[in-house]
This record gives sequence, C-alpha cells and structure tokens, in this order.
Amino acid sequence: MQPVETAYAKLNLALHMRGRRADGYHEIETLFAFAEDGDRLALAEQGLSLTGPFGGALGDGTDNLIVRAADAYRARFGGAEAGFRLDKKLPIAAGLGGGSADAAAALRLLCARDGRDPLASEMIALAAGLGADVPACLASTLSRGVGRGDEIVAATGDVAGLPVLLVNPMVAMPTGPVFKAWDQVDRGALDEGDALAASFAGRNDLEAPAIGIAPVVGDVLAVLRAQDGVRLARMSGSGATCFALFRDVAALAAGDRAIAADHPGWWRMATRLR
Repeated sequence: MQPVETAYAKLNLALHMRGRRADGYHEIETLFAFAEDGDRLALAEQGLSLTGPFGGALGDGTDNLIVRAADAYRARFGGAEAGFRLDKKLPIAAGLGGGSADAAAALRLLCARDGRDPLASEMIALAAGLGADVPACLASTLSRGVGRGDEIVAATGDVAGLPVLLVNPMVAMPTGPVFKAWDQVDRGALDEGDALAASFAGRNDLEAPAIGIAPVVGDVLAVLRAQDGVRLARMSGSGATCFALFRDVAALAAGDRAIAADHPGWWRMATRLR
C-alpha cells in the first residue's frame, strides 16, 4: 500500500496586514496553526486523479499545485516521475491553504520516497517558490510568518488538541480581490510571545474586505460567536472559511449540531489543532 499524507488544513489564528511592497506582494504578520484533518494525498504511478467532495471543482488537475510541486522537485533533485491520488475534502478558495497544503504534502511524500529531509533548507526554498503559504504547510506546525508569509519562524505556545470548528458558507473567495480591497491601513504589529495570547489580542485585517465582497462571511462569524463555549472566532486567511476555538469537545459538538441544523448548506469540519 502506498503511503498517504494528510494535507493539514491551515488556519491563520491572526493576520496583520502591515503594508504593500513594491513587488506587489504584501507585508504581513501571521500566526499559522493547522488542523489535524484535511485533504489526503497518496503517490500513484502517473498523473493526478481527483476524488472527494471537492475533487470535481479542480477541473482536470493539469494546472494543480501538486503537479507543479512534483515538477519543481524533479527539476531540482531528479528521481522518478510521480503521480498522485488526491482525496479533496477541503473547499477551494477557502482561506485554508488547501492548494498549498496539497503541494506541501506532495513534497513530503517525495522526500519520504527518496529519503530526503522535508525541512532541509533547499526544500523550504523550493516550497517558497511555489507559494507564500507552502513553507508553513511543509512543517504544518504552529509558526509565525512574516514578509509575504513565507519567512517562517517557530512560535511558542501550546495549542495542540484545542477543539476547533471550521465553517464555510460555500462561497469561493479568491485571494486577489480580497487583498486588493484592503484599505492599506497598518493597524499595528502582532504581539510577540505566546501564540494563543497573541491570537486573542490580534485580528484578521482581511475580514472587513472579505465581508464587503461576501457579506455572508459576517453571518458565519456572528453565528460562531453566538455558540456557547467559544474562546475565539475569526476568519482564516482571505476567507471565506471561519473558525471557532471551543472551550472543550462537548461545546464543540453542541455548536456543530446547532449550526448544522440552522445552516445545512454550510460546510463544516469539527477537528482539533495539531
């Protein structure tokens, strides 16, 4: 049986926009955390086969970031050509780093096949060339991102095991328009120190522009914040997925049931942070 990697769903516990760079990218400060669940990726003989509830949304997969990651890996390190099977469980254009997480999982699979360290400096550099979120997704551990978000340093704090509910109103939210709609006001730095405390004190500066584009994102946040036992509710990345950290598993389960009953068309994932 071929090894399988989880492409862990990425969450931005906080996301502070600090400015726009001359190259068109933005200077950000963010705290990355990862859920225990996500897409599932396995090596195959050739090509890219797509299954799962959101596999059909990726078309024929020819321009998928998994394919680009495998091509970049082979161009840099050589080795046999690889195919992949992707079980796409996460919605696309959802603020969960799905494509970046898939690419990172592909790199981890190829490193395992070839006996390479997936966190070696040359792998991190290769990941950065694929996208700003890919280096963080390569490790899929609590971390702080600066610059474009691709300059990664370890973050301190114990978030592993925290119950978290992800909710998406089934509205795709392409990153470009949300960043473009940001008002370019620097509202201050992300706190140093404990990641959870910094998250509570922080914000997501892209929430307002995302809500301006898709007001239902504000509805999701209001619903999450109304649940008992919620410690923090925030949009992830550029949206439209929002998350809530719960006091305990029982509160998470109750919130999940309530939202499922009241909003059956919304996608949900009840999980824990890694």
